[in-house]
Amino acid sequence: MSKVANLAATPAFSALRAALQAHQASLLEEAITIQQIAAPTFEEAQRAAYVQARFAALPALDPSSISTDALLNVYACLRGSDPRRPALLVSAHTDTVFQRETPLTVTQTTDTICAPGIGDNSLGVAALLKAAELLCQNGVRLPADVWFVANSREEGLGNLDGIRAVYQRLGSQLGSAIVIEGMALGHVYIGGIAVRRLQISCHTAGGHSWLHFGRPSAIHNLMRLGAQISALRPPEAPRTTYNIGVIEGGRSVNTIAADASLLLDMRSETRDGLAALERSVRNLIEQNRMPDVRFEVATVGDRPSGSIPRSHPLAALAEETLGYLGIVPVFEHGSTDANVLLAEGLPTITIGITRGGNAHRDDEFIETAPIPEGMWQLLLLIGAAADLPSA
Repeated sequence: MSKVANLAATPAFSALRAALQAHQASLLEEAITIQQIAAPTFEEAQRAAYVQARFAALPALDPSSISTDALLNVYACLRGSDPRRPALLVSAHTDTVFQRETPLTVTQTTDTICAPGIGDNSLGVAALLKAAELLCQNGVRLPADVWFVANSREEGLGNLDGIRAVYQRLGSQLGSAIVIEGMALGHVYIGGIAVRRLQISCHTAGGHSWLHFGRPSAIHNLMRLGAQISALRPPEAPRTTYNIGVIEGGRSVNTIAADASLLLDMRSETRDGLAALERSVRNLIEQNRMPDVRFEVATVGDRPSGSIPRSHPLAALAEETLGYLGIVPVFEHGSTDANVLLAEGLPTITIGITRGGNAHRDDEFIETAPIPEGMWQLLLLIGAAADLPSA
């Protein structure tokens, strides 16, 4: 039998499996409860307070470990039987891409739950809490310490600063990490793609639309630059992409704009591919400079890259676990909190709890039927990873 199959057959994990079946409804209820707490990036305080209260209600967690830091990361530790072993980090991000005023309407069918942020990442946070709860309530003691962390600032301009702070605090104790996302069950992310985000601003003297017609407009010049950027054709290998996600500027419809800006997201499977795209963008900016038109460029996001091979013991455990569940694993590279951990040299995988779609849209949805298997995957992975030999 495989390591995962042996683990699943132990009395402790057989009891976990039975308990998990009884907890499916409460897991979905908790995911919705979390989803109903607005948590735009940098505004995760209410969700952090909810998570800390949930951790505090589990007496098997080390009370001295439960805390929230200045960046609203929430920590709790389930102590292992061998303090000499490197600890396992299990994390899920609390923030969403949605503004605070976004209606958080929930629509349910027999097969799906549809709501802004339900899969990214309310279900992920709910899975983190449920995993801690089930391990505690069933008296499971693993070989290594397991740190459960609900971290902030994964989305947008958060720039992964939440997980950076987590690594600064716990990194010296850790041997591996599992990052939880609500969706993408069956996908195992073993690499983080390089990401750079630029704020490109244009400034002119401005003026009156009638009296000063012909003067440079910051909006017109920025739009011209944006059109040139959108005409770029990055290579398919290494896969390299870009997106202008936000444009702002101007004062009124009858004012020649003095200021305008855009936010540009650039991604590549390699650092060299990202650097080549950024050079192309900066060359276009230089070509658009004129005596009365000033451009400024600021880096507002920088996600590092890193990876582990498919042959790494942690990746092999993920493959073995999904195979045990009858799911064919798909190994991928993406942009998650794992980027920072992988770049620091910490073996890390990112996994999903269910399938879904329309991420970052108001009609985001998750499928409910796969969730029990997704949770069983998570529990088996935690148990197996906490027993990995020291590197």
